[in-house]
Amino acid sequence: MTQFEEKLLRLRKKAMALPLSPGVYIIKNNSNEIIYIGKAKALKNRVSQYFGAQHNLAQKVRQMVFYAENFDYIITDSEFEALVLENSLIKQHKPKYNILLKDDKGYSYVKITKEPWRRISVVFQKDKEEGTADYIGPYNSHFAVNQAFLQAVGIFRLPTCTRKFPKDFKKERPCLNYYIKRCSGVCRGNVPLAEYNESVDGALDFLRGGSGSSLQSLTEQMAEASENLEFEKAAKIRDRINAIKSLKQKQKVVSNKVLEQDIISSVTDGKTTVFQVFRIKGGRLYDSEYFTFLYKNDNDFASTQSSENTTEANSEKSTELSEFIVQYYSIRTDIPKNVTIDRPLEDAPLLEDWLTKARGSRVYITSPQKGEQAHLVAMCQSNALEQLAQLKNSNVTEFGVLTQLQKLLGLQKIPEYIESYDISHTAGDENVAGMVVFKNGKPYKNAYRKFKIKTLAGQDDYGSMAEVLERRFNEYLNNAEGFSTLPDLILLDGGKGQVGAVVPVLNSLGIDVPLFGMVKDDKHRTRALTTAEQTVGIQNNRAIFTFISKIQDEVHRFAIGYHKQRRSKSAFKSSLTNIEGIGTERAKELLRHFKTIKNISNADLSELENAPKMNRNAAHSVYSYFHQEDNDADIDFKKED
Repeated sequence: MTQFEEKLLRLRKKAMALPLSPGVYIIKNNSNEIIYIGKAKALKNRVSQYFGAQHNLAQKVRQMVFYAENFDYIITDSEFEALVLENSLIKQHKPKYNILLKDDKGYSYVKITKEPWRRISVVFQKDKEEGTADYIGPYNSHFAVNQAFLQAVGIFRLPTCTRKFPKDFKKERPCLNYYIKRCSGVCRGNVPLAEYNESVDGALDFLRGGSGSSLQSLTEQMAEASENLEFEKAAKIRDRINAIKSLKQKQKVVSNKVLEQDIISSVTDGKTTVFQVFRIKGGRLYDSEYFTFLYKNDNDFASTQSSENTTEANSEKSTELSEFIVQYYSIRTDIPKNVTIDRPLEDAPLLEDWLTKARGSRVYITSPQKGEQAHLVAMCQSNALEQLAQLKNSNVTEFGVLTQLQKLLGLQKIPEYIESYDISHTAGDENVAGMVVFKNGKPYKNAYRKFKIKTLAGQDDYGSMAEVLERRFNEYLNNAEGFSTLPDLILLDGGKGQVGAVVPVLNSLGIDVPLFGMVKDDKHRTRALTTAEQTVGIQNNRAIFTFISKIQDEVHRFAIGYHKQRRSKSAFKSSLTNIEGIGTERAKELLRHFKTIKNISNADLSELENAPKMNRNAAHSVYSYFHQEDNDADIDFKKED
């Protein structure tokens, strides 16, 4: 028994002696440092889970358990008291494996320079040198300020480039913004200073008072210009009014019947979790922020746990979400009336009570399943998915289909690394297999592998597939180069027969990886994915159907290509390399010189002798092979010494 296993037994024995009471548990490492603090409705049930079967725990939790040496606990009168105490202790000790947030958003300002050609920008802090600029602010939400700024400069067609005016007049051609009518092209030198500053003032009015007051002011200006017969000026103001009205129409798309709420959603791949928060006031989105938590293996942990499959149970996802909610609102003073989340939480009533106490009035936590609220949650989750996809150097389309596949197949984690296998032969001859890999939704050709079936003769697709998977994962267990990655999903070209042949092999090797067969329809397209027990249709989900079909086509192409290569080599051997004295190199040179087998068979003895890498002995063997009906005595031949 290893030291790690002995430690698990010791800690589990201690955990099983805990009471079934609410409280807080404090896990420490061998230096007596606190590495994790958690709350529990029943201490015995919760703490004992950490020191049981490790493959059922999330990556972060398994890593924490690896370094756990001991734990303390504090019994409370209620679960609510445990929640409050947990939050207080986390703030004090900042344990390594707790989700820790800090309020580092700061404030944002709108900066207006004091030069003749004033420039507007959004900054996080004021300049140290006073008197160089004016500022509007501070604002709590950088997102809201930046969105308003982009709208203002677009409506009033102000430059956002780094050119200096009037120093850079006519030095370069206008940028793209000028040609798409988002900038008046001040750099051309054709915009009067007075007109430019009028646009700056209009943008500042828009930022200070919003679209409503800007519309009223601009309407008055347009009427005055028309009264003074300044029709060109009136037309420009009219265009600005239309731009603001158009913007208001777009903003109505995100209007919401719930006037005040936060929407929280998360996605994870088992190692990285992204939490996305939408903040809504007055029925409109006014802020958006995301938090990324990356759980990295330490080297010794990674080596010890290399044969385990990383999984994450739904209970761990819920625990993470609960922990995030507590930490997020611990650093916020503006707690909304409604908090909408992407999954039901067992301790939602407890969190509601805690948030209600912090807000001073009733707070509701909901997880909608349909309607407008569910749509908003889906939008929030797609933003979290976008952030996770960027971290994986993928795009949201590719990563999105992986999350859909995860949900459809009930996988514990997103299948970032997929291996697919296919067998190819001709009536049992030249029996081979191909393995292709899709990483983050894209072919990863560096990991493609070819297998020649060694233990079977004739046509046996089930046995061939079992042999290939056994060889592949024996290589993994032996840490062989090129086979060191454990896939998140295995797809076999075939149905329940192939799956049934492979499952015992994986079980015998202790490999715990989801395994499905790709079942084809009459047109040789994958219509479903199957295990030994159930079949999951994919034809109604276009994204998954297209993705699986792409994998199936790729593995089929790769296996067929290897089979044809083997057959070609075999045919090549039977015609030339079976000739005495002709090896692979001489055969290649003969084909390179004569181009075809027919030309070689028609060549006379002298032509064969003069060919590259040939001698008289080899030339006679080739000539005799293709002229067996000729009389050898008629050929003037003498063996070389």
